[in-house]
Amino acid sequence: MTETALPLVPARRPSLPALDHALLEQVATLRLENAALRAENAVLQSRIRELEAGLGQNSSNSSRPPSSDPPQVPPKRRPSRSGRNRGGQPRHRGACRALLPVDQVDEVVVVAPKVCRHCGQPFPETALRRRSRVWRHQVVEILPLAVQVTEYQMGMRRCPVCGKRTRADLPAGVPRRPFGVRLTAVIALLSGRYRLSRREVRQLLQDLWAVRVSLGTVVRQEQVQSAALAPVVEEARAAVQQAAVVNNVTERALRPAVLWRKGSFGSDSEAGSRFAERLLTVVATCRQQGRPLLAFLVAAREAALRGRLSPSLLPVP
Repeated sequence: MTETALPLVPARRPSLPALDHALLEQVATLRLENAALRAENAVLQSRIRELEAGLGQNSSNSSRPPSSDPPQVPPKRRPSRSGRNRGGQPRHRGACRALLPVDQVDEVVVVAPKVCRHCGQPFPETALRRRSRVWRHQVVEILPLAVQVTEYQMGMRRCPVCGKRTRADLPAGVPRRPFGVRLTAVIALLSGRYRLSRREVRQLLQDLWAVRVSLGTVVRQEQVQSAALAPVVEEARAAVQQAAVVNNVTERALRPAVLWRKGSFGSDSEAGSRFAERLLTVVATCRQQGRPLLAFLVAAREAALRGRLSPSLLPVP
């Protein structure tokens, strides 16, 4: 029996329309991949340029500190010495503290020489009493810091009709908490303006005035002062929104706030943020207008206690 080879059936080729559709899909896919690769390449090229530019930066051509310079950076060239000594030069007009007028001096002590410095001859008594040319010398001293404690004894009386007791109210303008308006203003000033921590504020009050307060008291008094400044800042905010803003002036005014945030790392609460916002606004405005800051804070707190109109930060026309 012989085997007969069957003819092979040729594979069925795809039709031309189906082949064209597959090629078009493949080309579209390749184009999308190409566009994605081009975009990724552009990002990588930009990153490479940034890294290469950063490698060439040092303390001489950027704001980097000298401690970050690599070893291959040449040392900074020191200016050549001029041969002059340090400090004021000969015939240089020196700067000294200006003397206060006599009417602003608290005490005047007259000192007259009794003998001649050159030959030792005593001066006559008439020369001591006679007014001559004087050399003025002033010494500024800080007086011992004192704290005034006021006790309000509110009497109680029994009514002869109903037999119930009535206690007297605090006078108008007296805070219900045991801290006066000036002490509250000083706490807010030390914490907000001078960027002291609350522990440092508490220690400073104890060292200078022998006033013992807790950390919670410092926080509460900050909020008391913040509430007193709320209408002041809102009035200033409304006026600023209608005025033209100068970038240079604005940047200089914002610098203390930026330093405060950098040193204190901001605030964790909404109330703390409002305290810093209001106090720093008053600080910058009073400095621009040349107004005493502590007196303004005290006036704002007294106005809030007595229900009067708050002082204004707006300049007087």
